[in-house]
Amino acid sequence: MSQEKHIPIHNLTYQEFQFTTLENGHPENFNDVHRHNFFEILWFTQVKEDSHLELDFEHYDIKNNQICIIAPGQVFNMKLRGEKGYVFAISREIFQEVCEIEAILASGIHPFFLDSKNKIICQSIISLLEQEYDGSSRINLLKAYLKAFCIVITEDLTSQEPLISDKQRIQNLVMLIENHYVTEKETRFYAENLNISTHHLNDIVRISRGTTVKKMIAQRLLLEAKRELSFGALTVKEVAFKLGFNDASYFSRFFKKQTGSNPEQFKNIQD
Repeated sequence: MSQEKHIPIHNLTYQEFQFTTLENGHPENFNDVHRHNFFEILWFTQVKEDSHLELDFEHYDIKNNQICIIAPGQVFNMKLRGEKGYVFAISREIFQEVCEIEAILASGIHPFFLDSKNKIICQSIISLLEQEYDGSSRINLLKAYLKAFCIVITEDLTSQEPLISDKQRIQNLVMLIENHYVTEKETRFYAENLNISTHHLNDIVRISRGTTVKKMIAQRLLLEAKRELSFGALTVKEVAFKLGFNDASYFSRFFKKQTGSNPEQFKNIQD
């Protein structure tokens, strides 16, 4: 029987908010696969030609002036090689106060660019924040600066979203999936909770995300399956039952359809 593989969980221990630069140090060690119990915002201002990171098993090339937001529980890995930028480590409580994009983060987002105007604004906000953080460090003022920063970056994050009502529905859908994907795998459940028809919901998802509700649920299930198979001690059958599959063979077919390999093969590769 194999020993459980432990993936380190990095915690915010003595502060609810930590701020630093990539080049001057970091509140945690980047150089391993790990999760956070907090939110983290990374702003890469200057990177190498081949800089990259891994977030929930996806590989992302990093460019200058990109931002990456990491939610609690996401599996993250990046080896720093002299990149420059800023790091915000934020407790769940403070994040909920200062940022309105937690629903989007429930399923993770890929790194995104700041436009040139917002880059200048964010640089000014960080200058004020850095001065306060290194000085009196008044938490209410730090939260005010942090909220301003989040407002600006959210503009770029959501600039491609359609109508505000549809954007809100997508945010609510992501949170519903996060809370119910194990027990509710049918589109109708989510449409009823959002008080719209299944057809209308799928139209919104197709236009804004280029996918379907079913595929969003499947991707969330797949992500959790990969996490359990990579870092847990459960058998494939136990993972299947944990994720709401009554039939382990059906889970195996689902996993192979999504990834091209069966769960046993994936688990063995990670060992």
